[in-house]
Amino acid sequence: TKAAKNDIEEMERMLDGYLAFARGEEGEQPVQADIAVIAREAVAAAAARTHLDFSAVTPVPMRIRPLALKRAISNLANNAADHGKQVRVVVIAAAGEAVVTVEDDGPGIPPENYEDAFRPFSRLDAARNQNVSGVGLGLTIARDTARAHGGDITLGKSELGGLRATIRLPLAERPAGLGEED
Repeated sequence: TKAAKNDIEEMERMLDGYLAFARGEEGEQPVQADIAVIAREAVAAAAARTHLDFSAVTPVPMRIRPLALKRAISNLANNAADHGKQVRVVVIAAAGEAVVTVEDDGPGIPPENYEDAFRPFSRLDAARNQNVSGVGLGLTIARDTARAHGGDITLGKSELGGLRATIRLPLAERPAGLGEED
């Protein structure tokens, strides 16, 4: 079917992107961009298939690799849409950092499994994985991207009842590899 073909093509793009990222060959140069705009674009596919609330209170300009961050946020939003009927994405700037949270009302992940969720190809408990496509690289790619930008991702329990993924990225400092080389 066309949907299956699109899923396979998306998985191939994600895997190719991750492999290029892992080899340091992605080649995308950092630019000044608004992460709120990037996040809004990143959640569009998830918003088309679930109830998604998006809010970004202010523009959040920062030096980023836009395609890499868009892919990371898209992975989180699509994971949330896979597991929940309601998804909330919020972008804020606070205390010198940009914070993107992606939450769902799905079954969540037990706290003792949070770190395991970041392992490549990991597929956690059955409740969170029934009839869900994907190869288990979404969180791995998202964390690697956040760390390449000098930040990180943490998991927690969402107020909606499911999982909350929080990306924190420094606004002011220039993380390694995001200098003025371009």
